[in-house]
Amino acid sequence: MSVSSPASASAPAGVSGRPTQADLLDFARRTAADTELIASLPLDPEGRTWVRLSGPGGSEAWLIGWPPGTGTGWHDHADSVGAFVTAAGELKEHSLAARLPTDGWKTLELSDGVDRERRLPAGKGRAFGRHHVHEVLNESPDRHAISVHAYYPPLPQIRRYSRSGQVLRLEQIERPEDWQ
Repeated sequence: MSVSSPASASAPAGVSGRPTQADLLDFARRTAADTELIASLPLDPEGRTWVRLSGPGGSEAWLIGWPPGTGTGWHDHADSVGAFVTAAGELKEHSLAARLPTDGWKTLELSDGVDRERRLPAGKGRAFGRHHVHEVLNESPDRHAISVHAYYPPLPQIRRYSRSGQVLRLEQIERPEDWQ
């Protein structure tokens, strides 16, 4: 299902015509504030739900519902920059403050001090650059969270990782046909 939100119609694009991280974050903030759109997302008690949105400047955007206790697992968005904002509830993001090699590895030992954590209650969000490795969680035991995400260029792939202590292992590469 694709939805054109009022926020997408007036979204600016960077000087090159491509949306910047700041443009994507602004779009996600304005869309997360659209209470009618947020209330329209069907919520499932057991699995995440999502609706594709029209993002600014040819970007890919999603409205995502997070049941209590769900998360993404460790992943990155390859060559896309992105942003997300929590519209309802609270999300927690674990991320790595390290640039990982983009290809040619299956297992990496992470250095000490690369872990970052941030809580994102409703109205809060963040932008990120290419190859940003993170996991996003709804740790609430009893409340859904809803968020708005935008990526440019549209996601060419998502790399999924497992993590044990300081060891990060590439597990799977997903392509758009795997999630659309």
